[in-house]
Amino acid sequence: MAVQRIVIENCAVATVDAGDTEYASGHIVVADDLIESVGDGKAPDGLENVVRRIDGTGHLATPGLVNTHHHFYQWITRGLATDHNLFDWLVALYPTWARIDEPMVYAAAQGSLAMMARGGVTTAMDHHYVFPKGSGDLSGAVIRAARETGVRFTLARGSMDRGESDGGLPPDFAVETLEGALAATEATVDEHHDASFASMVQIAVAPCSPFSVSTELMRQGAELARRKGVRLHTHGSETVEEEQFCKELFGMGPTDYFESTGWLGEDVWMAHCVHMNDSDIAAFARTGTGVAHCPSSNARLAAGIARVPDMLAAGVPVGLGVDGTASNESGELHTELRNALLVNRLGAHREAALSARQALRLGTYGGARVLGRASQIGSLEAGKLADLVLWRLDTLAHASIADPVAALVLGAAAPVTLSLVNGRPVVEDGHLLHVDEDAVARSTRDEARRLARIAEKA
Repeated sequence: MAVQRIVIENCAVATVDAGDTEYASGHIVVADDLIESVGDGKAPDGLENVVRRIDGTGHLATPGLVNTHHHFYQWITRGLATDHNLFDWLVALYPTWARIDEPMVYAAAQGSLAMMARGGVTTAMDHHYVFPKGSGDLSGAVIRAARETGVRFTLARGSMDRGESDGGLPPDFAVETLEGALAATEATVDEHHDASFASMVQIAVAPCSPFSVSTELMRQGAELARRKGVRLHTHGSETVEEEQFCKELFGMGPTDYFESTGWLGEDVWMAHCVHMNDSDIAAFARTGTGVAHCPSSNARLAAGIARVPDMLAAGVPVGLGVDGTASNESGELHTELRNALLVNRLGAHREAALSARQALRLGTYGGARVLGRASQIGSLEAGKLADLVLWRLDTLAHASIADPVAALVLGAAAPVTLSLVNGRPVVEDGHLLHVDEDAVARSTRDEARRLARIAEKA
């Protein structure tokens, strides 16, 4: 079958390539699932099999946004424990989360994915770590929702084996055994992981956090991931309390503990990393360990301000994360572009902390690098997968801002005129093409109410 092309012209283009190349009025040619060319002015003459030609006047084209940390199941527990720090929030919500089942997780995944995709996310990620006994195929439910939405997806198959009786935070009936967690994680990798260039589903090994996971699960989880050739993900250095917990339990801080269990390296990324000293940042830079920066959640749970400018200066790979929507009720990654810039300017570096273009890079190429997919996605370059977004910037919300990147990052959430994943449309004129938003809204509301009733009776 002949190559089919989509041509986008007359739009501003922010490629987010190594040189941050931009065009005030440029073009993008998509050939099947790949970007064929990006450049200034009109597309080349004589292109064959052009099935669609788009006038991008008034728009900015960027790489699709890449989310590097999320907990989809929390979509059905939004708006609870709104005035808690992390540990108190977890204690308040674990008894409810421990009663989720497959229909709830599927509906919550649909809601989480729909909100992100509608807002320009083309690669999503979910860290799912709550597997109550008899709850069904939760990993399969999440992957099914991602396939139906049409986005590229990484499932970080989480686990917990340290319940309350072992000094952990989750209820005992919500955790797995060491052997059970490892076996189920390996089975998920074997069934679902696709290592190909254009892969739509990849799996990572992801024990939850030091205060809900045994040291043996951390060690054997790292060994499992490397034996299978997949990435590793967990929470790290999120709060002051976590640092105290690690020192009391392990006799060392979180970064030293992670290194002692094999959890630093180019195949690892950590969520949050708020409380990092100079030696922690140096260790991440030396080993290539990545960070998922979640500014909205960090603020919602009063965790603090991550040292993102210092991480970037040291060479640490950094992407953006929504985090679970029980601690970031909007669930949109565009919000994180803006908040990453604003929150970090409240820190020591003030106005020099992050620029609008650095924020866009965090949400695109930075995320692709953290997920191990920088050769395939994250920038608009010939030969990369055609994951891109066309943002409308000529309406009341943005029309008077001359710099399109500043308009996108600092302005109101920009409408998505077109979002492509593998060259296939996922969003058109602000509407999802493969999912009925109203039906998803109803199912998430119904499942949230059902979970609340079950938790109340328990």
